[in-house]
Amino acid sequence: MMANFLKNAFEDMKESAKAQHEVDKANLEAVKAEAKARWEEAKAQSNPKIRKAADQAKWDEAIAQAKERIAQAQERIDAAKKGKED
Repeated sequence: MMANFLKNAFEDMKESAKAQHEVDKANLEAVKAEAKARWEEAKAQSNPKIRKAADQAKWDEAIAQAKERIAQAQERIDAAKKGKED
């Protein structure tokens, strides 16, 4: 009875350790991939053409967002004026 208990306990520990090892291995691979991605991004940023293109894309996005906010504000202004006229 006690022998079976110990046997099962050790089997469970073995399976748990094996599963944890797989998790650790996957996490290590993820960290390595993220580090490589950061390295490649940093390397790309050292290229003036790529950096300028990335900056321009950010600026274009910011301008587009600002224009959208302006349009929404104008709609609110128009709606407020229309409500005032009624």
